[in-house]
Amino acid sequence: MMDVRLLLISVLLGLSRAQIDVNECTKASAQSCGECIQAGEKCGWCTDENFLKQGKQKSTRCDELDALIKKGCSNASIENPRGRVRVNKNQPVTKRTKDGVKLKPDQITQIQPQKLTLDLRSGEAQTFHLKFKRAEDYPIDLYYLMDLSYSMKDDLENVKNLGTHLMKKMQTITSDFRIGFGSFVGKTVMPYPCTSDQNCTSPFSYKNVLSLTEDGSQFNNLVSRQQISGNLDPPEGGFDAIMQVAVCANQIGWRNVTRLLVFSTGAGFHFAGDGKLGDIVLPNDGKCHLQDNMYTRSHYDYPSIAHLVQKLSENNIQTIFAVTEKFQPVYQELKNLIPKSAVGTLSSDSNNVIDLIIDAYNSLSSEVILENSKLPEGVSISYVSHCKNGVSEKGENGRKCSNISIGDEVTFEVAITAKGCPSNGKSETIKIKPLGFTEEVEIVLNFICECECHKDGIPNSPACHFGNGTLECGACRCNEGRIGRTCECSKDEVSTEDLDANCRMDIGTDICSNNGDCVCGTCECKKRDNPEERYSGKFCECDNFNCDRSNNQLCGGHGRCECRKCICDPNYTGSACDCSLDTSTCLARNKQICNGQGTCECGVCKCSNPKFQGPTCEICPTCPGVCTEHKDCVQCRAFGIGDKKDTCEKECGGLNLKIVKKKEDLPKPNDQPYISHCKERDANDCWFFFTYATKEDSTIEVQVAEDLECPSGPA
Repeated sequence: MMDVRLLLISVLLGLSRAQIDVNECTKASAQSCGECIQAGEKCGWCTDENFLKQGKQKSTRCDELDALIKKGCSNASIENPRGRVRVNKNQPVTKRTKDGVKLKPDQITQIQPQKLTLDLRSGEAQTFHLKFKRAEDYPIDLYYLMDLSYSMKDDLENVKNLGTHLMKKMQTITSDFRIGFGSFVGKTVMPYPCTSDQNCTSPFSYKNVLSLTEDGSQFNNLVSRQQISGNLDPPEGGFDAIMQVAVCANQIGWRNVTRLLVFSTGAGFHFAGDGKLGDIVLPNDGKCHLQDNMYTRSHYDYPSIAHLVQKLSENNIQTIFAVTEKFQPVYQELKNLIPKSAVGTLSSDSNNVIDLIIDAYNSLSSEVILENSKLPEGVSISYVSHCKNGVSEKGENGRKCSNISIGDEVTFEVAITAKGCPSNGKSETIKIKPLGFTEEVEIVLNFICECECHKDGIPNSPACHFGNGTLECGACRCNEGRIGRTCECSKDEVSTEDLDANCRMDIGTDICSNNGDCVCGTCECKKRDNPEERYSGKFCECDNFNCDRSNNQLCGGHGRCECRKCICDPNYTGSACDCSLDTSTCLARNKQICNGQGTCECGVCKCSNPKFQGPTCEICPTCPGVCTEHKDCVQCRAFGIGDKKDTCEKECGGLNLKIVKKKEDLPKPNDQPYISHCKERDANDCWFFFTYATKEDSTIEVQVAEDLECPSGPA
């Protein structure tokens, strides 16, 4: 009855149920301390066994802290566990110079800390900072993957001496550099092989010619023995080769250092599905298939772009596409799909390849982008970057910093939030790493799913109706099949005829608003398939998903849905929170809202004066010019002449007038934000000059030149 009265009062006052009860703790109808603390970060549970008054439900123990204290629960009796961050491994970033002690790759640290443990309470974000610093003289492995189809015949000659030349050039960047070489053409089934009239070797899909080595002369020697091959269709089979280079770490010889893959071609590419041209339908499995350094699964389809992105990221490989100018647009589009990749333009014979590689490496290494592994269900993560020169970004841009030089140090603020608890309640591990780097941060997530008092529970307690529940945290947690404040009801034996009335909001309304079951006189709301959606309220009359939408978003993405009503974020209003209260879009050039000729509604001007139009009500096609409009007032105020000289004080007193000597002394066009320069003729055919300006405080200022320009008499 009390709830019905409250509803009637709210109707009389024009209030909705959402305005009366927007407390996520009480709306959760929590039956245990564990359920309570998962309802929201502000929720606490009163463990005092004598806290509940006669007729009060068990869920009354769950409320915001201030509310519990007002209800008579002492601070000492409130369970309110909090999350925390613990740093388990915190090796400082490496500080050394190129001329210092040479370190092994696993002795170099560029990101700090390396391992953390987070205790997550539902709804409470845990924040920590990651520091990244580019180490000087960091080792580099570079694998040169070249298209040896007929279109690259001239380019092969210039690549034959690439090893020693590139070694020498890279010495300016790192003292620990290794280089390898591989080649590709295309599938070895029709229509791909080369023709008999081309002077070429037998076609092949991919060959690892030289695993990564410090010997540049060996690179030159082996590459000089290579011959071009060919195929019938222009797009080459480079994706097969890229996949093998990425996943065959042992055969290629990749170390846990900066890994660069230079992909050199003068043609396009095949991808998943193109194998059907050669009657190939078996999908690429993304595994290593090298035998005697030759790819053995040419009869399998090409990998997809998404598959390549996954494997390149997993293996920390940064790709440089060195392509001829004709195919620049194609590979630019591909670059946009592959993180930490770059595109450079090869000259017609590849004689600029070294400069291309150096430029691309500098571009890639000057940007750090954080990525995280797959998050457990209900866990979200956000980033805020703190880059050079005090630049900070949020959202997707919060994951990255650009223009980083060697020795620069940047930080990222990372916040991780859990919504509820995973179904198994077990710890999860996620990883964060900078794209293209082998180092990563390991983060162990522990979920606070139960209160501390849970472990002191007394199973089958006599206080819980002859042992039908566990007495924990001051209340009975009922055994399966039992319900009620002290587990006094059996779900199978309850007489619905006696207790249904307690589950109706009003006479004639549905039991539990048709959104739940009446169990022992208490509504148990139905669970939704989507864990983010829920019914709530004593009669399950509320939900958080049936609010108005705008732009296909609940509450327009600018509010939260509570009891079927949108509670808008600051600066938004409307039933779907789709009306912005920000008036900056309505400011006219004179700094007035809608030029003083209309009202700003939802960030858009509604012009009240029909003569004015435009986005800020500044356009007036039928208005006379300000010069003509104010000519008579200027004449009478400045010179005491004109049509209004007799009524000047009455009609023109509002002008803030200032006299200057010459027209050159008048304000210039850029002196004020909104100013008109006027030149008008008086009754004596003399020209007089003035300016008309509307100031920021809406006052009008007129400046008049005292000197006139009159026509000279006849000679």
